[in-house]
Amino acid sequence: MTDAQLLLQITLAALFFIIAIATDLRSHRIPNALSLAAIFCGFAINGYYAQLNGLLLAAFGFALAFIILFPVFIFRLLGAGDIKLMMGIGALMGPELLAWSLLYGVAAGAVTSILLVLWRTGLSGVVNTLKRYWDCIYCRTYFKPEPNEAAGQKVPYAPALAIGWLVACSINYDLPSVYLQLSHYLG
Repeated sequence: MTDAQLLLQITLAALFFIIAIATDLRSHRIPNALSLAAIFCGFAINGYYAQLNGLLLAAFGFALAFIILFPVFIFRLLGAGDIKLMMGIGALMGPELLAWSLLYGVAAGAVTSILLVLWRTGLSGVVNTLKRYWDCIYCRTYFKPEPNEAAGQKVPYAPALAIGWLVACSINYDLPSVYLQLSHYLG
C-alpha cells in the first residue's frame, strides 16, 4: 500500500464520517447515497492502486462488515445506515482496520450512549427506566418505554463508529509515515 493510497483512503473515510455524524445527529439517518459513495470509492481506490488484490481486500472488508453487523441489525441494536456506512468503510480501509474500528466503536458507543442519554433525560430518566424494568419483571409483562426514560431515547451511533475508527487509525503502524508526509506538505 502506497502512502498516497493510504492518505486518500483516510481523507475520504474522515469525510464520510463527518457527513454521517452530521446527518445522524440531525435526522437519525445516514443517507444511502453516502454509504454507496463510500462503497464505490473503496472498490475504485483499492482496485486502482492494487488491482485484483485491492478488489479482494475491498470485498473482504465489505463482507466482514456485513457478516459482523447484520445480526446486530436484526436485534435492532444498530440502524441499517450505520451498517451500510461501515460496509463502505470496510471496502475503503480493508478488513483489518474495519475489525479494529468496530471493536473500539463498540467501546466508544457504550460511553457516548450513556453520556447522551444522561444529558437528554438526566438521572431521573435512568431511574424511570430501572423502575419500568422492575415492573416488567414483577408483572411478567412488557411495558413500552416512555419518551422521558433512558430506554426510550434514540442514540445516533455514527459518532461512536467514527471514534472507533479514529482510535484504530491512531494505532495503525502504517499511518505515522503518512502523518509525516502530510506534515511535510503542510509545514
